[in-house]
Order: sequence, then C-alpha cells, then structure tokens
Amino acid sequence: MLRIKLLLLSSLFSVITFAQWQPVGEKIKTRWSSQIDVNNVLPEYPRPLMERSEWMILNGLWNYAILPVGKPAPSAFDGKILVPFAVESSLSGVQKNVGKANELWYEREFTIPSKWKNNRVLLHFGAVDWKTDVWVNDVKVGRHTGGYTPFSFEITTALKNGSNKLIVKVWDPTNDGYQPRGKQVNKPEGIWYTPVTGIWQTVWLEPVPDKFITQVKTTPNIDINILNIEVATNNFSASDRIEVKVMDGSKVVATAQSINHLPVEIVMPDQVKLWSPDSPFLYDLEISLWSGTKQIDKVKSYAAMRKYSIKRDENGIVRLQLNNKNLFQFGPLDQGWWPDGLYTAPTDEALKFDIQKTKDFGFNMIRKHVKVEPARWYTYCDRLGMIVWQDMPSGDGGPQWQPHQYFSGLEWLRSPESEANFRKEWKEIIDFLYSNPCIGVWVPFNEAWGQFKTKEIVEWTKEYDPSRLVNPASGGNHYPVGDMLDLHNYPNPALYLYDAQRVTVLGEYGGIGWAVKGHLWEPDRNWGYVQFNSAKEVTDEYVKYAEQLMNLIQHGFSAAVYTQTTDVEVEVNGLMTYDREIIKMDESRVKQINQKICNILKN
Repeated sequence: MLRIKLLLLSSLFSVITFAQWQPVGEKIKTRWSSQIDVNNVLPEYPRPLMERSEWMILNGLWNYAILPVGKPAPSAFDGKILVPFAVESSLSGVQKNVGKANELWYEREFTIPSKWKNNRVLLHFGAVDWKTDVWVNDVKVGRHTGGYTPFSFEITTALKNGSNKLIVKVWDPTNDGYQPRGKQVNKPEGIWYTPVTGIWQTVWLEPVPDKFITQVKTTPNIDINILNIEVATNNFSASDRIEVKVMDGSKVVATAQSINHLPVEIVMPDQVKLWSPDSPFLYDLEISLWSGTKQIDKVKSYAAMRKYSIKRDENGIVRLQLNNKNLFQFGPLDQGWWPDGLYTAPTDEALKFDIQKTKDFGFNMIRKHVKVEPARWYTYCDRLGMIVWQDMPSGDGGPQWQPHQYFSGLEWLRSPESEANFRKEWKEIIDFLYSNPCIGVWVPFNEAWGQFKTKEIVEWTKEYDPSRLVNPASGGNHYPVGDMLDLHNYPNPALYLYDAQRVTVLGEYGGIGWAVKGHLWEPDRNWGYVQFNSAKEVTDEYVKYAEQLMNLIQHGFSAAVYTQTTDVEVEVNGLMTYDREIIKMDESRVKQINQKICNILKN
C-alpha cells in the first residue's frame, strides 16, 4: 500500500510540474521537444574531456523575472523557466524578449549531498549569454562575460547545511552591443535570427578535493609518435606528481609521469592508431594527481593521434593534409539552431542527430558557423569522425566587404573595449576546444564582419595553437596571412581568386532553397539563393554544383563548404527542414557524389 501511495504521489508531482511548464508559441517544433522530462533535462555529463565520478545537474524549472537594468534582486518572480533553454525560446516555457534595457534574473534552491561534506564545491555553467553575475545564499560568488564558453566558481564558503539559494543575473544587449553574438538580432529577418539571452547550456555542481585538476590539454605529434599532456591544478607543490595512463579499450598501452609543472610526454605504441573521418579512433586516458603516495584527484579523458597540415602537391597546388596525406575537406555550413530551443538542442539525441546525418550524407567536415556548441557536440564529432572548422562568433561593426579582391583599404578599428573583449573570448574558445581532436581549422573572421587587425589576430592564433590551421577570414576581406584563401560564391562554385602560396578553399556556396509546407518557421518570407519545389529538383541542382566543384578541385580548390545543414527560421536552403523531419534531397545521390568529392585527392 505504501508503494502505491508513493507512486501516486510521484505521478501527481509530475503532473503538477508539467502544468508549470510546456513549450509555448505556435512555431514548428522538433520531435525531441515532446521527449523532455522537466525533472531530468539534459542529464548527460557535460564535460567529456575531463570527467569525474561525482556531479549534480541543476537543469530544470527555476524562478525567473525580467527587470529594468540596475534594479535589485526581485522579491517576487514572474514565473517558471526551464533551464537551460534561452528565455526567448519555446522550450523555456516563457518566450519573451529581454533587450539591453532589462536584466534577466533566475532563482532556484539546491541541497549539497551529505557525502560531499569534506569536498570543495564548484558551480559550473556551460554557457550563458552574455554578462553573468552569481550569488549563493546572497553571497556574490562570481561574474563572467562571454556567451559561448564554460565557466565556474568555487562556492564552498558560501554554502550552508540544508537548502541553498542560487541567484543568477544576466544582461545581454544582443545587436546593441559590441560582444560576439553570431546571427542574433532584436528584429529577426532574412539571415538574422531570434535573440538568445541567458542560460543556454547545462548548469551543474561538482565536488573536488582541496587540491584538484583544473585543465587537461592534449597535443599529439604523429611525426615523432609522442602524445603531450599538460595538466593544470589549482595549487601545485613540488611533491605533486601527474600520472597518465593511455588505454586502448581496457588495455593500458602507455604510461608516463611528470613533476615540477612539466607536461607528461607519452611515447605511443609503434603501431599507433591514427584518427581520421574514416577511422575515428580515440585513446582513453586516466589522469591522476598524486601527492607522495596518495592519489588526490583523478579524471577520465580521451585523445587522438592526428595531424592537420598543408603541403604542395605534384602539380604545385597547396593542399590540406590529414596525417601527412592529402584530403579534400567537404562539409556543410552548420549554424546549430533549433526551432524550439534556438541555440540549445532539446535533447542529447537531438544534439548528435545533425552530426550523424552529416556523416550519413557522406561529408567529412563541418564548418561550425559563428556559434560555439556545448562540449558534448564536439565529443560526438570526435567519436563519429567529423573534422570541424570552428568560427569565432561575429559581433560589433565592420569594414567595407571586398570579397573579390585582396583588401586595399584601411582596416576597421574596434573600440578598445570591443577589441579587448574579442581577444578574451577568442582565447577562451580556443582554450575550451583545444583538446578536441576534431578541431582542424580556426576561423576568426567571417565576411569582414567585425574584422580588425587581421594580420595580428591571425598570427596570434597561429602562435597560440600551432597544431591547427588558421583560415583568416572566411569569404574576405582577404589578406596574405594564415593558411588559407577562402572564397564565398552563391549559388554555384566559382574559383575567382587563387593563392599559389596558401590553400585555396570555397568557404561557402550553394543555398539551394525549397520551402516545404508544414515544416516552415513562417508561412511566407521564406528564401533561398535559388528556389525549387521538389526533392528531385533540389537534388539535381546539388549534383550539378557538385560536379562543377569536382572540376574546380583539379584547378586549385582544396576544401568546400555547402550552405547548409538545415533550414534556419526563414532560410529554407537546408539539406533538412528546420524541424529535422524532412530530408529535402535524395540522400543516396547526395552521399554518392559527396564521397567522390571527399576521396578525390586520396592517393
């Protein structure tokens, strides 16, 4: 009888909780939105590159309020919001705009598990757009600016026994500020989309010992068969030692140790397994921090042996190489937007879906366009074998765009505040993604938007991470710096500039549109660079462009990016509809021609 009563109470609680939240608005939604459990939202471990055994997700229903800038914390709230979905999204249960004149407040309570009592406690945010202030039990614990990278605060001394109160305040000026924002605007239209304000990635707690590992940075060198691992800690002493075990499945294949803050250099097995799109092999890592004979902290991670480089081929054309072999990199422009969650995929299954479909289409690369994804997205690219070109999210103003010639005018200058913020956020993005094997190319600028001090920014990027290639400005403005000359041309491929000293790539083309009724963000205003009315028509056009591209590869192109993975709001030029329900082309024909392109330079 007691069990029946408990089940009834649990069911009643679920009904009451659901009544406090449901997706709002009349726009199309994905099938995953109906799978959301408000008591278990995005429960997966959020940091696969540095995993501990204990953690607690704080996603779920929080209180929220929208108040004018400068007001104190609210004494009463406007209602419930489902974290981690942005307040403008359907899945937040709110769908309200905030704007630069207002601040978004969040509140919730949490209890620390009793078994954590002898640990320090870290409060983690996957990403919050844009300026975040955090209090625990009315004690200010931290501030962060930047909308795309994880951050954390130690909150141990602010905690109390029993219930703890967490308050978060967010301010985001969207396109009224200088900060990186990607495609967000206050008035969406055309290629510009709905704002994303506030918490949009997982919030979680983690217990750590007094002395703990804070960062793991892995750098492979396949030419000398060494895996270099830098491990940072919060407090390192001379007696501390870092130990790394490299695993192939359950088998330990290599071990190494270091002291005195030195990197751990691991000599890999002679028959090392290389990572590639065809064979995305990952070695598991066990990383331990020792003080004398006592293991203080341990994390799990993974790494891959692979190399991104360029080299001139037998015809004198500079080519992209993976693992010292020519590889034509070909993939879609992936903007990472969702009709129900905006920046946030409804579920982890949804997050993986776009990558898996890209693989199914026969591509070997994704250009992640002016957005940064949650850590788990990059781990799926690592596991599935997708090379990623990572854009810096664009922001602020920009100079005149001259895509068809090398830029001859004066470079645009940001304000000192804007420049400092760009440098800070770009460094944080590189630090965040450095150890993901999938990252092959950094792209600091796109189509001159926010472009400034190009030579300086590109040279800094190249020096800061010499293990990757740098595409200085996708689509221009063009300067003879970095590793690539990147052309954009719509709708068909075109090779109108060529650089004999660098790799020449087609950073965007395509945009073949089809407005599929019943799967549209809006019934009208839909557009593509060219428009068709059936799967056969768009597939025929896609294949026609692909055949043109194959011809241009022989004349100098070494990579290409097709626009785009999915429809996004009123853009209808996706391989799939915005709700991911309809694949708009003949998948087998697309895969066949894509595989020919990806394999065209292989020996």
